[in-house]
Amino acid sequence: MRNEQVFSVQGDAELLARAGHLFESLNSEFLCAARDLRTWSQPEARAAVVNRMRAVGPSDLTTRKLLSPAALVEEESRAHLRLLRSQGALVRISVSPLPHETIVIDRRVMILAGQEAPAGREYTVTTSRTLVEGVLSLFSAVWETSLDLDAYLRRDVPHLDADGRRILKALGSGLTDASAARRLGVSLRTYRRRVAELMASLDAGSRFQAGLRAGELGLPR
Repeated sequence: MRNEQVFSVQGDAELLARAGHLFESLNSEFLCAARDLRTWSQPEARAAVVNRMRAVGPSDLTTRKLLSPAALVEEESRAHLRLLRSQGALVRISVSPLPHETIVIDRRVMILAGQEAPAGREYTVTTSRTLVEGVLSLFSAVWETSLDLDAYLRRDVPHLDADGRRILKALGSGLTDASAARRLGVSLRTYRRRVAELMASLDAGSRFQAGLRAGELGLPR
């Protein structure tokens, strides 16, 4: 019987203490799904991955990053993703919500990120083959329907679903974030997250630019 493990940690520091060595075990494939670049932001973890990638060599390593449009809000983030592309990583943007924020190492170790909390995110680390394969199936399904980074950035007219149109209307109403969130029946945090995603979809660096861009594209207000 396989010696499978499942354990949870609270916060980035505990994740590094308990599972940091796993990043250094990277051998052939590194998969990452995240809403934005802050999910897996600890410098030590990133350094371990980068160092291991260099040791393995780009020709022997498959790196796939799946992100939401929120990862493209800041030009610095876009530049970082372009750099990853130039180093051989595959980067796609999902136009639908990601089912999990996760890292999978060599299809044998998985780290799932929980919700943000005052004490830090809860992370679940597992080597369970069943759990890893289940999340890999979801990852693959979303990956196949997502757009390559350059293709996403080249889109002329973004598609806005009903939620996107409501957010766009709220931005043009002059309401405060708190008032707009109450009107839409969502939390303030959720409202701001959706605003960030809308701005990314419109390739806008500010809310004002988002309004202008929407007008330029003839999107319903």
